This record gives sequence, structure tokens and C-alpha cells, in this order.
Amino acid sequence: MKLARILNRLRTRVAAFSHDLFMIPVAWLGAFWLRFNLASVPDEYLREALWAVPLVISIQGAVNWYFGLYRGVWRFASLPDLLRIMKSIFVGVCLIALALFLTTRMQFIPRSVFPMYSVLLVLLLGGPRLLYRWFKDRNIYSLQSRKALIIGAGSAGEMLVRDLLRDHSFGYRPVGFVDDELNKKGREIHGVRVLGNLRKLPRLVERLDVDLVLVAIPSATSAQMRRIVGFCEKAGVAVRTLPSYKDLPAGKASLQALRDISIEDLLGREPVSLNWREIRQGVQGQCVLVTGGGGSIGAELCRQLAQLAPSQLVIFDQSEFNLYEIERELREHYPAMVLKIVLGDVCDTAALRRVFAQTSPTMVFHAAAFKHVPMLEGQVRQAVRNNVFGTRNTARCAVESGCEKFLLISTDKAVNPTNVMGASKRLGEVYCQNLDPRSSETRFITVRFGNVLDSAGSVVPLFREQIARGGPVTVTHPEVKRYFMTIPEACQLILQAGAAGSGGEVFVLDMGEPVSINYLVRQMILLSGKIPDEDIQIKYVGLRPGEKLFEELFHESEALRQSNHDKLLLAKHREVDWNAFSQELEQLEQACEAFDEAAVGEILTRLVPEFRPGPTRGDDKVIPIESARR
Repeated sequence: MKLARILNRLRTRVAAFSHDLFMIPVAWLGAFWLRFNLASVPDEYLREALWAVPLVISIQGAVNWYFGLYRGVWRFASLPDLLRIMKSIFVGVCLIALALFLTTRMQFIPRSVFPMYSVLLVLLLGGPRLLYRWFKDRNIYSLQSRKALIIGAGSAGEMLVRDLLRDHSFGYRPVGFVDDELNKKGREIHGVRVLGNLRKLPRLVERLDVDLVLVAIPSATSAQMRRIVGFCEKAGVAVRTLPSYKDLPAGKASLQALRDISIEDLLGREPVSLNWREIRQGVQGQCVLVTGGGGSIGAELCRQLAQLAPSQLVIFDQSEFNLYEIERELREHYPAMVLKIVLGDVCDTAALRRVFAQTSPTMVFHAAAFKHVPMLEGQVRQAVRNNVFGTRNTARCAVESGCEKFLLISTDKAVNPTNVMGASKRLGEVYCQNLDPRSSETRFITVRFGNVLDSAGSVVPLFREQIARGGPVTVTHPEVKRYFMTIPEACQLILQAGAAGSGGEVFVLDMGEPVSINYLVRQMILLSGKIPDEDIQIKYVGLRPGEKLFEELFHESEALRQSNHDKLLLAKHREVDWNAFSQELEQLEQACEAFDEAAVGEILTRLVPEFRPGPTRGDDKVIPIESARR
């Protein structure tokens, strides 16, 4: 097979070279004919022209080979090939003129022959190549029935249509552009016309019988993507997209980069603008400890911290497999970084004290927590033991070791909690917020946010799994809404809060507008190429124990205000009577040790007075962030 390919390639090159050798004397003699106004060439001039033919063929043929005219394939002849031909002819003409001057002083060779020869040879060498490509393209297009419409007539769209015209293995041919810029309408890019704006997409899809829409706008926001997908849904056409510029391989658009639209494209928000200099100053050269560093949030925190050059990164987690995965990844990408992996439980005070004594961290990110709402409803002791006393143990060790900053990663479910998980996280918040003024060295900062797309235990992976199985997809309630952000965005804002906080703050991440879970699941089904309620059923199963219809990011008494960063909001923490609080906390610990879950639940309710166990049916007072800002 390899020998056959070599012979075929050689045969192609020989054919192209032979063609060009034949065209050289045709152009040379044709130039003389043109010189004498298409009449007969005088004998003395004709003899000189014929005598020079071997010389012209030898020089021009060698120059053509040198310039690589036979490395390309006629099937893909393009402007670069034409430029290469023109360069070769220019150099060849110069060398031919020099050789003829040295041999015959150019007697009976008119000077006008050389420019005429150049023009003719460009036509005779370039023309057949372009005609061959046109013929092959025409044949392929006539066989292809699948048509693609491209959204975005910018640089990415130009690269995409160029690839489509060159590479027919993709199986689609471009039939037009759609772009909202009025000045682009009617223009053509590589022969493909801009047909109108996005509103015309459904009509264009129907009129042109379009099979696929390609989104060539790497800078598109999630709002723009939702608009585009909405029009594609109306048109009933499949859609694929280029990733954002930061995710494009080598920053260039190509057919290989095209992918299906993901739910993150629709729910994501504007890129977060961070003060990386401030963040780096707080981390670079410091020892940083991340508890729960093998989980979804913890692992992403470790990835981003590793980029900031800490003197040492300590990862503490009770999951052996999670630790193995994040260690393998970080050692591969940051081999020079000092990395310490510790398998342990935040409820094990002795293990924590040993880690703090060995490493003396400057900054602690406390991400270790149990967070599965329905599961923890029946295991209140485990939730309190891990989320409350695990937090207390870690905070105490931070104070004892002289740690500078302690960041507690909390949740929107800690606000007016209706479940054990939220109440236990709220109690962890209260402890850290009120420990801050009692600590001379350690500054305690709380960061609170909502659901994170694709984090462990979130609804998105579950929905994907159910859709892949063909359904049904289970949704708790048709009106349930949740706040969402991506894992990297959440972690970047946590880092920004760590850099900006001076102690005692409760930072609330601006999660934007809450998203209807019903909308989320329907979009996921549509993006999978199926139709909701037809191909895949949606089953409403009712709110699970402890769930709300609407989550809240802050309590109405927390006096939310803007911080120095537009994505970080500040909530005023609520002070407690520390002595009474400490006594109640001791009783809660004793109840945990005695495994008295009834007592644990009772004390938890006293310590978190806003805790209302059981699902909330929508009568909660929800305070939108925008109204709080006003």
C-alpha cells in the first residue's frame, strides 16, 4: 500500500511537471506571435526563437521545480499556489534574459517578448490548475446534498468557510452567512454571501434547505448563544459551534475545533475580570492548605493556586482516589511545585494539628464538606460532625499555627436553611464569623455561592446520564429555580475574595439571575438532538426533603452591599453571644459523641433559629440581588 501511494504521488508530480514543460515553449513562441500582431513571425526571429526553446525550457523548468510548484496538489490549488507560480516565472524570465544576453546578445529577440511570455505562462500554468479545482469542486458539490449556514461573518467565519471549501471530508458545503452587522449584508467571503441577520435564520434554513448551522463567533456571550439557539430551535435545524477564543487550539478557527453546544454555553456568563496581581501577591511564595482538595471545587482551587507559584501546596482530603487524581494531574503540569498530599479527615483533630505543625500554612481554603441535601436529611449527626466540627477543628488549628487567612467556602443553602446541610453550613459560617474578632492573627473570610455546573452531585451530570439512557429525566418541580456558575468562575472569585478580604467579611458571589431547572433540562434534551416530551419524557417527582423552590444568597438582615469587585457582594455578618454560643456548641458536640440524633437536631435548630426543616413550597421571601443593591 505504501509503495502504491508513493508511485501514485510520483505519477502525479511527473504529470504536472510534464504539463508545465509543454506549456513553456507554447508561451515562449506565443509571445513572439503576439509581438508581431498575430501575423507570421519573420524567419530570422523565428529561427532565434526556436533555437532558444531548449534553453528556455531548461531554465524555466529548473526554476519551477526549485520554487516547489510540484509539492502542491492541483485539487487544492489556491492563491498561494498562484503567487508561487508568479515568483517562479519572474525569476525564470530574469535568468532566461541573462542567458540569452550572454549567448546571443539577444539579437532578433524583441524585449517585449519577455513580459508577454510571463503573462502567457501565468495563464497556461495557473489556469489549468484552477480549472481542475473548479471541476473537482463542482463534481463534489453536485454529489453533496448537505448544506451549512454560518453564523458570524468575521475572521472566524472566514477561516471556517475556507476550511469547508478545501476539506470536503466534513461533508457540508457553505451556502451563506448570517450576521447582524448591517454593513456586511450582501458581501461575499470566498464566494459565499452574507444573506441577512439572525432573525432571518428560520426563513433562510427553509428556503435553502439547510442541514446544519455553524456558529463562528468565539467571542459570543451566553446571552447571544441563547438567542442563536432559540432561532435554531424555531428553524428545527442542528447547530454546532466554535469554542471561545481561549479554548481554540492555537487561537485559530478550524473544522476540527467545532463541537456541539453545551449547557455551559447557555448558562455561562460574562468572563470574570480579576485582579490577578493582587491575587498572586497573596499566594506567591506562601504555603497554602486546601481541605477537601480532591473534590470538584477543591481540585479546581488547587489547579488555579498552582498557577500562582505558592512555596508549597498542601492538599488534605479523605478520599484516596480523589487525592490520587489531583496529585497525578498537578505533578504532570507543575513538576517543580512543592506538593504535599495528606489523606485525612477534618474531624480528626490530631491529623489536622500534625499537618499544620509540619507545614505552617499562611492561607487555608476550607472546602471540605458534606453537601448532598437529601442524603444528609436522614443523617443529621454526620452532617453536623463534618460541616460544623470539621470546620471548627480546622479553624482552631489555623489560629494555633498563626495562619494569616482562613477562607470558608459556604453555600446559598445556608441562607434561611430548610435542610440539614444548609443549617450545618450556616452554623459553620456563624462560628468562623464570630471567631474572627477573637483571633489576633488569623483573618476569617466566608465565601458563599450557589450551584456549580458539573460539580460532584449536581443535577447536570445526572440529567446527562438520564438523557443518554433515553429518559425519563426526573425534575423535582416545574417551577424550581437555582443559581448556577461554572467551577472555574467560582474558584476564581474565591481567590479574589481571599485577596480582597481583611477579616470578618461574608462575600456573596454575584450569581446573576436564577435559572429555571425546567428550562435547563429542556435545553439539555434539545442540545442532545432530541425533543422534550416526545423523544425523552420529563417526569416531575416533587420537591425532595429539605429542598426549596427558590434559593437565596443572603439573609434580609445581612445588609448586602457592593465590594470593590463587581462580582463580589458583601453581606454584614450577624454577631452572637459567644459564651452562650460556645456552651450550646459543646452540648451539640456531646450529642454527636452520644449519637443522639434527636438532640443534635434540636440543638441545631436552636443555634440556627432561621432553620425551618422540611421542603419549602414557594412562600419564602426571596430577595433579588439587584433590588438589594438599590
